[in-house]
Amino acid sequence: MKLLFLFLDGIGLGEDNPETNPFVRADMPHLQALLGGQKLTKDAAPFEGERVSLLSIDPNLGVKGLPQSATGQAVLLTGINIPAQLGYHYGPKPNPEVAQYLNGGTIFSKMAGANRKTALLNAYPPRYFDGIDSGKRLYSSIPLALTNAGLPLFTEKDYYAGRALSADFTGKGWREFLGYPDAPIFEPESAGARLAELANEYDFSFFEYWASDYAGHKQDMASAVKQMEIFDNVLKGLLANWQDEDNLILLASDHGNMEDLGTRKHTAADVPLLIFGNQKIRAEFQKEITDLTSIAPAINSFLKI
Repeated sequence: MKLLFLFLDGIGLGEDNPETNPFVRADMPHLQALLGGQKLTKDAAPFEGERVSLLSIDPNLGVKGLPQSATGQAVLLTGINIPAQLGYHYGPKPNPEVAQYLNGGTIFSKMAGANRKTALLNAYPPRYFDGIDSGKRLYSSIPLALTNAGLPLFTEKDYYAGRALSADFTGKGWREFLGYPDAPIFEPESAGARLAELANEYDFSFFEYWASDYAGHKQDMASAVKQMEIFDNVLKGLLANWQDEDNLILLASDHGNMEDLGTRKHTAADVPLLIFGNQKIRAEFQKEITDLTSIAPAINSFLKI
């Protein structure tokens, strides 16, 4: 029984409008086929297919203001309505009030406490650790939760050894932006196959993709479309090498953003929850899910922690 959580930052369910929504423009034949020919927009949810369920999930949680990354990610990892308890959404990086929720009560901590295998599958370059060590960079909610659980972040060495993946899936960012000319490179479909192989080594694994939120803030349609077309092929490779049986893959987000490039701000849109796996298991997993707080308890129940 294994669960892979694919986290795509700043992905909402938007309008069927190609002028503002890259999910309408992008050529994503693999996901579209799974969704019965539909694009990933708000009109597609809810959906039940042979291999995937799509739910529309509220990230606002009854709190005024637009959802933000630090609190949204912390909610996904704890199941606690942190914005309601604090009285505000917060981000991008956790302040001390948000950070306290990420120490002991996260899925990572519960997995570690139960002696179950868990990991964040992203590889981080040396400059990331230099920034953390110098105090010039703060952990975002997801790596903070992992390190608070006593678990290591994967490094450059892990990436070269094949134990982790680049945050852009393919590794091109390591060559083009980080200056590693010999960094391993994957075609998107091969990256998906590698992700399946890595996730199969753990009971609970997590992969964080943040470039989607960046494209939303930049209102960069070309980048957003390219990202989602690459991701569609990653998904193809992942699912081709994943055994459904009693395993699940989740895809979710913390708040809307990239689905509406008419604004550079976050949105109040519902976010997608895509659940890939056996229909019976999917039905059981999703029966108590109502909003962003429901996902972590469903994961805990599924993994029996």
